[in-house]
Amino acid sequence: DGQGRTVDFRNTVIVMTSNLGSNLIQELSGDDSPEAYTQIKASVMGAVQGHFRPEFINRLDEIVVFHPLAKDQIRAIAAIQVQHLHTRLAERQIKLELSDGALALLGDAGFDPVYGARPLKRAIQQQLENPLAQKILSGAFGSGDVVHVDAAAGALVFRKT
Repeated sequence: DGQGRTVDFRNTVIVMTSNLGSNLIQELSGDDSPEAYTQIKASVMGAVQGHFRPEFINRLDEIVVFHPLAKDQIRAIAAIQVQHLHTRLAERQIKLELSDGALALLGDAGFDPVYGARPLKRAIQQQLENPLAQKILSGAFGSGDVVHVDAAAGALVFRKT
């Protein structure tokens, strides 16, 4: 490092992510065929080679280009993220129930074929966690309550059941 110390990276996996070639992925993301993936991978690798010096690329053991996430995969990730919220609310003795429509709305709001699941976390925060936190702070929901969340008119609706 900059202080003259040596770091041992044996038996280490380093994962680096990048948005290089994301515009190419967006153009080609509608097709799920193996040929389309091969074309996406070739395009992304071209962008990587155009951006990084050959000396750096040569030091990498492997470069993996992931398949773009589909909407149903984003919805499954949304369900996992909401499960973390369930756990946090259980500490306050508040139970959260999400309808399939609410989960679909969050999944659709967080879906972006270029950026993957990154926008999903923001969508869950902005559309579910922040309004729910405001309602808890205002006293609308409290300990022992069951909060049912549904989708109506393109927004989440919270009610006590």
